[in-house]
Amino acid sequence: MRTGEALPAVGEVLAALATGLWHWNTATGLVTVDAEAARLLGLPAEQATLSQAQVRSRLHPVDWNEISGVIQLAVAEGTLGEARVRIMDERGRVVRVGRSRFHASFDREKRSYEVTGSLQEVTEPTPGTPAGRTAVTGDWRRSREAFLLDAGRALAEARSTAEVLRVAAGLSMPGFSPDGLAVFGVTGDRLTIIGHHGHQPGDENPFSHMSLDTDYPAAEVVRTGRAVYLSSPEKYKDRYPVTWPLAAHFNRQSWAFLPLTVAGRTMGAWMAAFTYPVAFTPDERSVLTTVARMLAQALSRAEAAESARELTDGLQRSMLPKLGPEIPGMSVAARYVPTGGGLQVGGDWYDMIPLPNGRFALVIGDVQGHDVRAAGLMGQLRIALRAYASEGHRPDAVLSRASRFLHGMTFGSLDEDPSDLRFATCLYVEVDPTTGLLDIARGGHPDPAIRMTDGTVLARSTAGGLPLGIDPDADYPTTRITLEPGETMLICTDGLIETGGHDLETGWKRIRAILEEHDGDLEALADALVQAVHGPSSHHTTGPLADRREDDIAVLLLCREGEGCGCGNTVAVRPTIRRTMLSVAQAEPERVAVARQQLRELLHDWTSEDQVDSAVLLLSEMLTNVLVHTDADALLLAEVRGEPGDRRIRVEVTDTSDDLPHKRRPGELASSGRGLMLIELLAQAWGVDPRGEGKSIWFELYESEGADGSGGADGSGGAAGSAGSGLA
Repeated sequence: MRTGEALPAVGEVLAALATGLWHWNTATGLVTVDAEAARLLGLPAEQATLSQAQVRSRLHPVDWNEISGVIQLAVAEGTLGEARVRIMDERGRVVRVGRSRFHASFDREKRSYEVTGSLQEVTEPTPGTPAGRTAVTGDWRRSREAFLLDAGRALAEARSTAEVLRVAAGLSMPGFSPDGLAVFGVTGDRLTIIGHHGHQPGDENPFSHMSLDTDYPAAEVVRTGRAVYLSSPEKYKDRYPVTWPLAAHFNRQSWAFLPLTVAGRTMGAWMAAFTYPVAFTPDERSVLTTVARMLAQALSRAEAAESARELTDGLQRSMLPKLGPEIPGMSVAARYVPTGGGLQVGGDWYDMIPLPNGRFALVIGDVQGHDVRAAGLMGQLRIALRAYASEGHRPDAVLSRASRFLHGMTFGSLDEDPSDLRFATCLYVEVDPTTGLLDIARGGHPDPAIRMTDGTVLARSTAGGLPLGIDPDADYPTTRITLEPGETMLICTDGLIETGGHDLETGWKRIRAILEEHDGDLEALADALVQAVHGPSSHHTTGPLADRREDDIAVLLLCREGEGCGCGNTVAVRPTIRRTMLSVAQAEPERVAVARQQLRELLHDWTSEDQVDSAVLLLSEMLTNVLVHTDADALLLAEVRGEPGDRRIRVEVTDTSDDLPHKRRPGELASSGRGLMLIELLAQAWGVDPRGEGKSIWFELYESEGADGSGGADGSGGAAGSAGSGLA
């Protein structure tokens, strides 16, 4: 070209450089291409106007979808867009790879984009070469997609602000990784530092509580909602001369400040700083923008969760009582762990109530549901129970009044939504600290358990009624048991038993093993019970641990001081006596099964399984004899004495009838009359003792004689001799 000649047209120059031009108006849906762009798209080499569908059919679907995102990003940031596209033939095969750079504008009235750009063929680099890791290659693209998937998954799983910041600090972006990170929040009209990484403690001080009007990139990002990219120290200094001295001593070379936006609201800014120059290409900006969006969503979720936990913690502290003053001769420990659902509030509670007669009451319960309504009803029911107990009512009367109160609260309105009707389970224990007497009333709640002085654990069956709130006229009978010196009582809600996929049976076995093995103090035992279900916890657990809970947990432990109890400073000593007592009324024949189960639990470590089966059989015969042949109730007393391997069990059933049992000779088809014959055959010793009012029949088994299979079962005369004077 000679000097003075006119310059060739732009299109001619681009055609000579194998670069095509295209224009896309999203309002009309038409794309205009010149001859070179048409050729690169696999069309005849001539200018043409195409529909979006025609162009889309020539591009890889993933690339077409990405172009839309890059256009929006370029408009938002006021920069050029750049995208890599794979051009397909009619059979769906990639025939060439192109790179397009373009300028986009947005018409707010028409709500459409106008985009003008270039298209040029590029050579696909060989995988593994340095060129293969640039911003427009397939390797970089694949690693970027994998990175964003991993980053999104990790941020979605973060439950707290601290976890979100740890995830953000650990992100290794493909092709470029920041050396320093900072997350800015907004309080009023000032910036705050939520967290940072790659800086020394105290480095954040100059940037904390900075006014939003300050000439600082993060402040501008919050004010405008638009990202700021600074690819060199010179650009930083020129654009923000006032605050440049604050950033200069970090010796960084490039900075990206991006808005943290959720639902159209800019909640802060994210800074990524680099120790090497970064050009911030459209691909790199796309990655940073995507990470900023995910980070904003994660921080928003964490903020909401932490606010809920703070609300929950305050609600818990206001509703849950502190255990009362020390009780001479007894110790109490309690734990409450909320569920992880919703606001982590539920209906479980416990309480300790001083009574007018010098006694005190322990209460534990569970209002149906895990929401604010359940927590509100729980608080009201707890107050009502305290009021009724403080008036001096007995346990059965306290629960009856509380049930009527809850029924009126939930069923009293005819317009009540059936889904809002609630009931509550409850266990109320009146304790006499002097004698160890426990009067227990139960409304649909799990039975208490007793850990005996030698570590044996018995589930103590108690009479019970319906859950509170169902029937305003429900009756709640009282069961009396004695807590011996050195024994510990456990009462809990079903969350402790059933959490972790357990049912009542398997969950109870897990809790029972902990009670049997633990010899520490009462507080340590309470911690061990909770840890066995969910891991380490504090007295009132919140946070990530609580998030994993399936149900609320409330636990109360009561220990009567003595040997074998860990509530004092004395070393626990395994005594050689264990006993259990149970009454079986005429109207409650089903309690015979409870008695059999308690005897099995009492003999859980007995050497001979055959002797355990014999003892259970004989007990069943003795109780049934009282229920069938008398009008009296039966009282069971079972006692184990001695050292393991050389122990003796004595089982005694007492009733108020003066009629003594007699041996009979039943025929082959008789359905009764074999009870005393079985006792004579299976027991090492037995007898019938008349009393002033009534009688008792008893038998004994010796562990040492049962270990080798010998004993009363061989038909020896030991048992008959022991009983001869007791029978006519």
